[in-house]
Amino acid sequence: MKVTVEKIDDINFILSGTVDNSTIESKVAKLKEDIAKEKKDDEASDETIEQKAAGEVFKDFIDAGIKEANIDVENILGQPGLKKYEQQKDKVYFEVELSISPEINVDIDYKTIVPAFTKPVASAEDVETKLTEFATKQAPFKTIPTPKAVEDGDVTVIDFEGFIDGKPFEGGSAEKFNLKIGSNSFIPGFEEQLIGMEYGETRDVTLRFPDDYQADDLAGKESKFVVTLHEIQEQIAEMPDDAFAKKILSDETATLDTLKEKLAEQITSQELSQLYMSELKPKMITALLSQFDFTLPNNIVEQEIDAKVREKTRGYSEEQHKTFMEDKGKFMELRESVRQAARDSIKTALIVEALAKKEGVEVHEQEVHAALGYQAMMAGQDAQELLKYYQENNLMTSAKLGLIEDKLFGIILGFHK
Repeated sequence: MKVTVEKIDDINFILSGTVDNSTIESKVAKLKEDIAKEKKDDEASDETIEQKAAGEVFKDFIDAGIKEANIDVENILGQPGLKKYEQQKDKVYFEVELSISPEINVDIDYKTIVPAFTKPVASAEDVETKLTEFATKQAPFKTIPTPKAVEDGDVTVIDFEGFIDGKPFEGGSAEKFNLKIGSNSFIPGFEEQLIGMEYGETRDVTLRFPDDYQADDLAGKESKFVVTLHEIQEQIAEMPDDAFAKKILSDETATLDTLKEKLAEQITSQELSQLYMSELKPKMITALLSQFDFTLPNNIVEQEIDAKVREKTRGYSEEQHKTFMEDKGKFMELRESVRQAARDSIKTALIVEALAKKEGVEVHEQEVHAALGYQAMMAGQDAQELLKYYQENNLMTSAKLGLIEDKLFGIILGFHK
């Protein structure tokens, strides 16, 4: 095995060299011998053994290159990227790109990256509005005194049954169901078709399930719902008092003023969060990118480009994806179009990682799970399904880095210690 190391810059290396076919053949023979000794009932196929042998040889090749370059394994970033693989007469040629962590000087004056901003303060009017909304949500539903036709914003009580191809489908029916018109909690087109219904009226509602509907057996299907309107209801809030505050806060010492203080904190937190996401965070990232200058790990950047290309083409049909992959020009054009964004993402992540280490910022696994659970709740998704999606698509590290970033920026901005 012969490995040559080319140092591209201070953190990127190219390992190139050859491995004799005989070395690979020896690996294959050794693996077959081991399997025979273990007397496994489900013996691996020749193809599987050859793949495993090739993987071991590739690892040996990289290990030899790391040793040749005198690289500390702890400093290696990500997975080495295979740049070239070529089967020659009696050997295999490898070319691998490998990157190590860049040196980042974290001695920075945070004042240079913190944008000027005014911390939101909840007004008395905002608190009163929130209190009224809160009291209304807690109030029981009561039938409106005078029957009328359904209007946008009304809370209806309906029975419905859904049919596809004339047959009812599972989960498509309910009785005495409360539905607020305009809430967009049903399939697009359903709520609008109930406007104008009178008490006791039965109406057919026809619509098409969205192509991306969560239930695959319903996605894109034409359907009919038979809907009967029973009545329209309303919530009338009673004037909140100390007793109301005690009930809401589950605190016998609470008063109405205590509840107002809590609501003021909630309003301020929401407004601050919105300000952070829409203005402060983007400005801080831009400032950090301009403040720091260091070499980026090529293999990590290429992996990020791959991820962004996958994201861009996620909605492609199988045929579109095939056409795109066969058009090298379009493929390379898309890769180049996301290159700068990928470089900025990796640079930001490395800066945040270095600053977080300096500040002692940590995020534990349960915090990531809690954040994903909250995200699922706000989006009306199943928390376990979202967690599973993140785990199966190797997104947990990204989610953790996002939380570390927000925690770090919160400290820098003075939101919390």
